[in-house]
Amino acid sequence: MKSLPFTRILFLTLTLVLMGLALAACQPAAPVSTPTLAATEVLPTPTATPEPPRNLTICLGQEPQSLYVYGNTTSSSWSVLEAVYDGPVDTRDFVAQPVILEKIPSLADGDAVYLPENVQAGDEVLDANGDLVALAAGVTVFPSGCRDMSCAVAWDGQTELQMDRLQITFKLLGGVQWSDGQPLTAQDSVFSYKIASDAATPVSKTLIDRTANYESVDDATVRWTGKPGYVSHRFADHFWLPLPQHSWGGQGAADLLASEDANRKPLGWGPYVIDEWTAGDHITLQKNTAYFRAAEGLPRFETLTYRFLPAESDTNLAALLTGECDLIDQSTLLEDQLQAVLELQNSGKLKAYLGQGPEWEHLDFGIKPAVYDDGYQAGNERADYFGDVRVRRAVASCIDRDALNTELMQGQSAVPNSFFSPTNPWLASDLSAPAYDPAGAASLLAEAGWVDQDGDPATPLQANGTGTVPAGTPFSVTYLTTQAGLRQQMAEKIAGMLKQCGIAVTVTTMTPEQLYAAGPEGDVFGRKFDLVEFAWQATKGTPCYLYTSDQIPNAANLWSGANITGYSSAEYDAACRAAELADPAQPEALQAHRAVQELFINDLPVLPLLYRLKISVSRPDFCGFSLDVSARNEFWNIEDYE
Repeated sequence: MKSLPFTRILFLTLTLVLMGLALAACQPAAPVSTPTLAATEVLPTPTATPEPPRNLTICLGQEPQSLYVYGNTTSSSWSVLEAVYDGPVDTRDFVAQPVILEKIPSLADGDAVYLPENVQAGDEVLDANGDLVALAAGVTVFPSGCRDMSCAVAWDGQTELQMDRLQITFKLLGGVQWSDGQPLTAQDSVFSYKIASDAATPVSKTLIDRTANYESVDDATVRWTGKPGYVSHRFADHFWLPLPQHSWGGQGAADLLASEDANRKPLGWGPYVIDEWTAGDHITLQKNTAYFRAAEGLPRFETLTYRFLPAESDTNLAALLTGECDLIDQSTLLEDQLQAVLELQNSGKLKAYLGQGPEWEHLDFGIKPAVYDDGYQAGNERADYFGDVRVRRAVASCIDRDALNTELMQGQSAVPNSFFSPTNPWLASDLSAPAYDPAGAASLLAEAGWVDQDGDPATPLQANGTGTVPAGTPFSVTYLTTQAGLRQQMAEKIAGMLKQCGIAVTVTTMTPEQLYAAGPEGDVFGRKFDLVEFAWQATKGTPCYLYTSDQIPNAANLWSGANITGYSSAEYDAACRAAELADPAQPEALQAHRAVQELFINDLPVLPLLYRLKISVSRPDFCGFSLDVSARNEFWNIEDYE
């Protein structure tokens, strides 16, 4: 497995949409009976008054920095780019759906295949952990026909060895054109791959490094071939978003990063074409007459305008209510105005769309600080507060997560018990972390050696010396988080709950730059904390890797891992790898994902607190918006809006 920096925070997503009742504007009109009239005289045929051009105005909380897909893109960039590029693949409830492809390849249909190949010492292959290595004696690999750890072998360096290459073939949908009328071809996707592969392009090279070849077979066919030993079930991820070779082919990767056209007016094939960008105010787009779905009457607006709202969140709802905006996106900090949003929806003044995740807020335990890496020295280093799972479970039982949801999220966020979003098909919804139970927590703490020595509930518990913590050590810890309003409120409430259990908590807030600073200097990624609260974003696959042993940040991996808790379990590592390799088309996959979630909940390296909300709002008569938190952006189906 690969060590991943925090910037992967990472994007798994699912949707729970709360909308106002569908209004009549979204429904077909009821038929009206017309009486038959006797003709008395011939009247002039009235001339129909042409409808004025329709304009859609979407308000963003941030102005994009760039619209170049390999440049400095943000969520607001993709709010605009969804109008420029349709697909090439959409994700609905975490399932890939083709847009400009004929279909998503599959093993069953034969457009994804594993091909055997002889390999020898020195060849670059993927080992059984998914790492790129030079094949040598002792390396554990998947021989041909093997896809999981049950059949992996450690090569002896002598026996003839065959391994499989994954090959995936994509067929483009016919009739798709760039907005300038030129056909979109397989060569455009290959051109995009070459630009992404260039060292000058600042994108992850993880998949590129595992690619042996990416080629156009003909104008409508692209073929991806992996390196021996590579296993994946997310075939759609291996198609690169096309870039216009006919227009940009004369520029190199470094040139495109600085190109005005690439950054400000990228050429696309989607429902709209960028017309002009007035910095600090708006971006205007016009209907794309070459759009491949134009015959369906799409898109329904002649002009699309993205306006940039001020940073002050209290102005955003006002802009909608006064008619300046038809739709407001998630970047406008509406989570801070959740109560007002719900009240305005109940009064019929707007429609609210709420989705849970894929970001999930969690409280991480400092199970094994970096100073323990050379052995724990009781009395000379930070006390081992959380190494005992009974203590972690007690802390969980001291925290009323349902109350946090009710008080801070207006009851709109479910309480998570796993790293999956609420509607993810792999979520084991019947499993649950310890429930709120202060009495049970007290018993667990006593079992672990934390007792009330002075009978004063205002003072923290003390260690009695039966565990790894020296006798007399007070249970007094520091709680780190960012300065975001929601997190500060949550931290203070949790600190109050833990105080009732005899755990003294000092809340310390930091800027994001401070909290997420790399190790060894950073408190979090340098593993120098007691408790820390922040959010991960679930990825397309399973996020179980966040807590595997090889993700622990340390000097050996240049402090780049994600498992800041220091939690390490060989059983969990094996279960996570099994879940990663599980074929979603097979029934065994569900049990593999369940098994790793059971270990996660039992060992509790972190306590999931709540799902972050994605919130968008629109005029009450707006139709077609469909919030799917697993999508690349909330405007994934912008062509359907009306």
